[in-house]
Amino acid sequence: MDKEQRYIRKRILKSEFQSIPFYLCRIFPIRRKKIVFCCIEGTTGYTCNPKYIAEELLRRNEGYELVWLVNDMSKQFPDGIKAVHNTLWNRAYHLSTAHFWIDNSRKQLEARKRRGQIYIQTWHAKLGFKPTCLDRGASFSRIAYLVSKHDSDMIDYWLSNSGWYDRTLRTGSLYEGKTLRTGSPRCDILVNDRMDIREKIRTTYHLAGDVKIMMYAPTFRGGSQGTDRAIAGNNGYPDFQRMTDALETRFGGLWYVFLRLHPQLVARGMDKSLTAAGARIIDVSRVDDMYEILAGCDAFMTDYSSAAFDAAVMGAPVLLYADDYNEYVKERGSLLWDLRKLPFPLAQDDDELEKQILEFDSGNYQRELEKLFDDTDMVEDGKAAMHVANKIEELTERKSAGNE
Repeated sequence: MDKEQRYIRKRILKSEFQSIPFYLCRIFPIRRKKIVFCCIEGTTGYTCNPKYIAEELLRRNEGYELVWLVNDMSKQFPDGIKAVHNTLWNRAYHLSTAHFWIDNSRKQLEARKRRGQIYIQTWHAKLGFKPTCLDRGASFSRIAYLVSKHDSDMIDYWLSNSGWYDRTLRTGSLYEGKTLRTGSPRCDILVNDRMDIREKIRTTYHLAGDVKIMMYAPTFRGGSQGTDRAIAGNNGYPDFQRMTDALETRFGGLWYVFLRLHPQLVARGMDKSLTAAGARIIDVSRVDDMYEILAGCDAFMTDYSSAAFDAAVMGAPVLLYADDYNEYVKERGSLLWDLRKLPFPLAQDDDELEKQILEFDSGNYQRELEKLFDDTDMVEDGKAAMHVANKIEELTERKSAGNE
C-alpha cells in the first residue's frame, strides 16, 4: 500500500467515525424553515454567495431560522443570523435538523444528508480559469475525487450564471443534477448601488472622494493536489509603484492598490501586508466580503481568479498578471480559457503590465466583454439573490403542502 492509499484509507475511516453524530442527530425532526449556511468549510465569515441569499431572506422577514457555521466566533453577523461554532457535533446537529443547506464549497466527508433535506450549492466561482475535478487530468488526486463525488451526490440544486458554466459541471464538478440559472448572488452588489458603495469605501479607508482604486487579488497555489493539502503563496507581486504610475498616466487621477489575498491563505495565517512597501497600498485581505470592496473599485487585477469575470460585470478594466503562467499550468493542468483570447489584457512581467495599462483600449474592451457575455450566455442582472430566495420559498411551501 503506497502513501496515497494509506492517506485515503485514514481519511475514509476518520469520516466514517465522524459521521456517527449525523446519524445520532436524526432523532431530532427537520425544521421546515431552518437554513444552515457555510462558506469555505467555515474558514470565512459572512461573505460570498450565501451572504447575499441570507440578506434577501432577512429583508423578506418570512420567519426563517438562519444558522451560520463558522470557525472563528469573533466574526460579525447581522441580527437574525445565529453564528454557531463549526465543531463536529454542532455541524451534525444543525445540518441534520435543517430543511436547507446552503454552501459555497464542499461539505466534509463525514456529512450525511437526510431524506427531505435540500442542499443548494452556490459555489465560489462561475466562469473561471482553473480546471477542477476531471478537467485537471492526472493532477486530480483520488482523495479529491472522493470528496467531490461525496458532496456532489448530496446536492439538489447548483447555482449557475451561464450556459458555459452548465456545460462544465459534469467534468468540472462531478455534478449532473439540477441547476438554477439565477446568476451569482455575490455579483448583485456589483450591479446595484455602486455609487453609494464607492463613497462608503473611500470614507472607510479615509481616502479622498476622487481617489481611484485598483484591487489586486492573486489566487493561491496548491490546495488539493497532494494528500497534505499543501498551500503555497505567490511571492511574484508586480512592481506596484510602476503599475500605479501607468494607471495614473493612462486614466488620470490618484490611484491606490487594494491587496486582497485568497481566503485559504488568510485562514492559514499566510497573508502578508504590503502596506510598508508603499503608502498607497492597502491590505484588505482580512475583510470578510471582498465584493463590498470590489463594488467600489475602478479596476481589478488577478492572475487566475474567477473574480476577473465577476469584476467584468461592472464594466471596469480587468487585467491579468500571471508571471508564473507556464509553471502554474504544468502543476494545475491546462486552463479553461486561452488567456490571450479574453478581453482582459495579459501580462507576464512588469514591462508587459506597464504596456498593457498604457495601451488599454476602453472601447475595444467593452465590445469584447459584450461578446464574451453573449458567447457564454451569461446572466448577471443584479437579481440573483431574489431568484434563489424565491426558489427557497417555493420549496418551503411545497414541503408544507406535503408535495415535496
